[in-house]
Amino acid sequence: MNVKICICDDSSEERAFINALVREWARQSGTDVSVCEFPTAEAFLFEYEDLVPDLVLLDIEMPGMNGVELAKRLRERNKLIQIIFITGFSEYIAEGYEVAALHYLIKPVSPKKLFSTLDRALEKQEIDGRKIVFKTSAETVQLLLYEIRYIEVMKNYITVYAEGSYTVKRTLKEIERELDERFLRVGRSYIVNLHYVSRVTRSEIFLRGGESVPLPRGAYETVNRGIINLKR
Repeated sequence: MNVKICICDDSSEERAFINALVREWARQSGTDVSVCEFPTAEAFLFEYEDLVPDLVLLDIEMPGMNGVELAKRLRERNKLIQIIFITGFSEYIAEGYEVAALHYLIKPVSPKKLFSTLDRALEKQEIDGRKIVFKTSAETVQLLLYEIRYIEVMKNYITVYAEGSYTVKRTLKEIERELDERFLRVGRSYIVNLHYVSRVTRSEIFLRGGESVPLPRGAYETVNRGIINLKR
């Protein structure tokens, strides 16, 4: 499998440095890679449709469109793309949650940290590509696990919430067997994709996009522990 990696940084020296590290990681890990470089976000977007990269390494402070805005544009086009920010400005870290960035690396980049992050990116790419198939009363639906935000059960029916919502005759236990470690059962009625959690209170789980799921008494610590374990 060839992994397409794009580097976007307005500094030619930084691009060359990161490119060399990526190729060394590929050599050590036995990964087949194609690497491309861009000096601006605009140049990257112009070429995007011909490239469709698997992974991007983005500087944040660039002339014109910055790296955060570029990441938002990329995420709109590609839900599975792995985004890694490489920056000298730690104050932007919070904005990475909006685009589900995999990681932030602070300049000067440590080869060890970059290699570890690239390993994680490949693992996450494989996980995000997993699918689930089920039949509703009107159609057969195939969803990437990544797309599922949460699942609600009512008796012997479940409703899966992704871009749309789909109700099928399945039990929560049946559907649970087809999910992975990013999903956490919350009480008797819900399974939540922890990647979509924006914040947790004692009574509710809030998801990116504005939805919320009620949190049973005593489940607060379990949810927080699940989120922490998932990010390790």
